[in-house]
This record gives sequence, structure tokens and C-alpha cells, in this order.
Amino acid sequence: MATQFNASRITTLLLLLLLFPVVLPARNDGLIRIGLKKKKFDQLGRFPVESISKEHGGVPAASKKYYHLGESETDIVSLKNYLDAQYYGEIAIGTPPQTFTVIFDTGSSNLWVPSSKCYFSLACYFHSKYKSSASTTYVKNGTSAAIHYGTGSISGFFSEDNVQVGDIVVKNQDFIEATKEPGVTFLAAKFDGLLGLGFQEISVGKAVPVWYNMVNQGLVKEPVFSFWLNRNVEGEEGGEIVFGGVDPNHYKGEHTYVPVTQKGFGVYACSDIQRYEYCFSGLCAGGCKAIADSGTSLLAGPTTVITQINHAIGASGIISEECKTMVSQYGKIVLEMLVAQAAPKKICSQVGFCTFDGTQGVSMKIESMVEENSDKSSGGLHDASCTACEMMVVWMENRLRLNDTEDNILNYVNELCDRLPSPNGESAVDCSSLSSMPSVSFEIGGKLFELSAEQYVLKVGEGVSAQCISGFTALDLPPPRGPLWILGDVFMGRYHTVFDYGNLTVGFADAA
Repeated sequence: MATQFNASRITTLLLLLLLFPVVLPARNDGLIRIGLKKKKFDQLGRFPVESISKEHGGVPAASKKYYHLGESETDIVSLKNYLDAQYYGEIAIGTPPQTFTVIFDTGSSNLWVPSSKCYFSLACYFHSKYKSSASTTYVKNGTSAAIHYGTGSISGFFSEDNVQVGDIVVKNQDFIEATKEPGVTFLAAKFDGLLGLGFQEISVGKAVPVWYNMVNQGLVKEPVFSFWLNRNVEGEEGGEIVFGGVDPNHYKGEHTYVPVTQKGFGVYACSDIQRYEYCFSGLCAGGCKAIADSGTSLLAGPTTVITQINHAIGASGIISEECKTMVSQYGKIVLEMLVAQAAPKKICSQVGFCTFDGTQGVSMKIESMVEENSDKSSGGLHDASCTACEMMVVWMENRLRLNDTEDNILNYVNELCDRLPSPNGESAVDCSSLSSMPSVSFEIGGKLFELSAEQYVLKVGEGVSAQCISGFTALDLPPPRGPLWILGDVFMGRYHTVFDYGNLTVGFADAA
């Protein structure tokens, strides 16, 4: 999901929808792919919640073989894309194979899927569950394990079995059977579990990651894997991950490689017209530490820098914008209801922004995991109307007690709206202003990697109801781990990314 720090993970935006198997026609170039599909937000800017039952059995869909990097066999797993927020694909565990959808996450290192022994977590009843008794290659382990993410957690125990990724079968792989998935984080998620591709040093229980075993068991000749994330909202393929090499069809030019420990990283927010005359350079004095994280939807960085970037692109807090819209459209109505002595705690439910639980207004919308993660990009959108309405009622009540005038009350509430922080660091932009917004560039390995407004803004909904979210979100980590930048899918979608495990380098090139 997002980056894992001592079993702590930041999964910023958006929860992910279940993978629909897709079979792609075979090619003669020798790689194996598993595809991604895209889904759109509904008109209200919500993530669709679908319940799709899945049968255990079968093998991962849409696999094909190709060859690249000389005679090295390469395994390609096609990914599905949900709202440009998360990318996930299909694997199988056990003999005969039991199929699961997982996020391939470079920010964590463990593989986990729901267990058939998960009895008391509602999330488990909406996803495929691993049944050890149905596998002839299962080996009992039983060691307890728990992983805590920024927006959720899982716990369970380790087991061992064969894991199939594309056409590769990894033998004797340790993974976690999740028996507890508390809260709503994974309830509406359309993936079953997570396959970590990070280093073993951050693996819970020091379990050997799937990727390590691919290399150790000689299943790939080149210790390299690469990501292509399709950001074309109309595209059928969501992307692909290639184990053992790269697919030259999905990048242009040469990759720029940097060592995984290098701090040669700078940030520039520049005008499109006169780029080098109006640059906010030096935002990473002395260089910044960064990771490329396929499990994070947005692009996260220190609050002090993100604030400057969001200011440069004209972004403002989601709650602030929602609050001011609420005051503009409903302020007078709410004020009249208060003057008429309507019950304050029921007003927001009466105007349709909350439901009333008997004591107070509560949000009418259930947040999905994507909403919490999207990189924290859209979680604030869905409860924002209810929250803004309730705050407006409280503020107006206080001013009415002072016998203030209508105009003064509305102006006062508007001023308070401007001072509201975004709860998860997310910010909104004006969808009609994308063409005039500056590009933002990152200097990596001496080369500038530019993101245009269309590439760093996530659009929620269509037409007049569309809302646009800044792809830059705040994340503060104290030393020695931080400050840290997380180059999530916003960046990796623009730039094809290669993880060279053998040389401990990461490479970026224009995605094709």
C-alpha cells in the first residue's frame, strides 16, 4: 500500500476495486503479462462499491511469455488500474492454485492474503480466502504476524506454500494468512491482499520476500523488475509489471539510473511559459531522500515543501473549499433555520448532508480504502460536506448568541473556512485552471523529470460536478527515516520505472 516503516505504512489515497480477470492474446516476443483495467469515479466523486464473488481455483489470468535482456526469461504480470489511484494484479497460491488479486507494492515486503480462518472481520467475507486444507503443497508455520499501515492493519499467522506470479511458480514461499482485518479500510477494497516487493530488511518476521525467492530459485536470470502504469483513462490495460527485465514497448529513450542510497533529488515548481525564470528551486536543500512506491497513489513529501508547491499551483485545502461552497449555497438557509429555532444537531441531516443517528449528524457516505489512500487524495471529499455543514452550524450559533447581523455572520464563517486545515494533507484545485497551472519538475540523477498539471492532478467525477485533487500530499517523517519523499503512482505513471536489484539502482524513463 504505501511505504512501510518498521511495519508502519502510509497508504495515501485511494481503496481499490476487485480485479476483473482479463485474458490478453498471446504474443511471440516471449514475456508474461497480467492486465490492469481502469474504473472511473461516479458522478458524486465516490468510489463505486461492488461486491463480486470469486471462486477459488484457476491460474492467474492474462499471462504471456516474452524474452528481453538477451536470452533471459521474463515474467510479465498485467495490472489493473482503479482510477489512476492503485494498480493491482492476480496471483495464485497453493496446489491446485487458489487465485487472489494483490497490490504489487515496492514500499513493503510481505505477502498476505485473507485466511479461511478469518471469522470475525467483515472484510474477509467480501474477498477470496486462502484455504490451507485445499492445498497439497501447504506447510504449516503458525508464527504470529501483524502489519500496521497508515489507514489500517492486518494480523494473522505465517504459512508456507507455492506462489504463482504469471508463469513463475515460487516454491516454499512464506506468507501471512490474515485472520483479522479490522475497520473499513479493507472492507470496500477490490483487492484481496498485498505482495510486497521491498527489501527484506523491512519485512515483518524477516520473511523472505517473493521477489528474493524468484531470484534465489533461479526463476529469473536478470535480477530486475519494472513497472509500466497506464495513465490513459480510456485505456483497457491498466499497466504491467515485468519480472526479470523490461518491456521496450512501454518506454522511450534511455533510463536515468540512481543508486538507492543517493540523495541527489531536487524539486522545482515552474511556469509553463517561462519555466526557468519563475522556478521555486532549492526546495530540497542539500538533496532529498526519496523512494519510488507503487503502493502509494499520490506524491508525498514534507509539509513545508508540499505547502509551497500547492501554493504555487493554486491548490487549497479540500475542507476549506467545501466549507466556503457550503456557506455560499446554504449559509442563509441554515441561518434562517437556526433563527427559527430548529434543532441545531438535526439541521445538517434536514438539508441532506448528514444522517441523524439520534444524537448527532453523521456522514452519509462510507469511505473506501481508496478514499483513505488516494493518497489521501479523496478521503476528505466524501465526508467533507457533512463536516463543513456541522461546523457552519456551530459557528453560526455562536454569532447568533452575540446578536450579530446576517452579513457579519456569513462573512465571519467564510473567514473561518479559510483557516481550516486539510485533515489528511490533501488539497483541491480548480479543474478549469489546469491549462494555466505550472509544471512541477524533480531533479533526479542530474535530469529534470517534469509533471504537467494534467499529470499531477487527479480528476474526480465528470462535467460540472467534477472535482480536482492535487497529486501532492503532505507527509512528515522525523529523522533518521525522514524527511522523505514518496514518488507514488502520480510519478510512476508518467515515468517507466526499473528496479535493478542486482546493481541496487532505480531507473526512470518516459513512459510510452
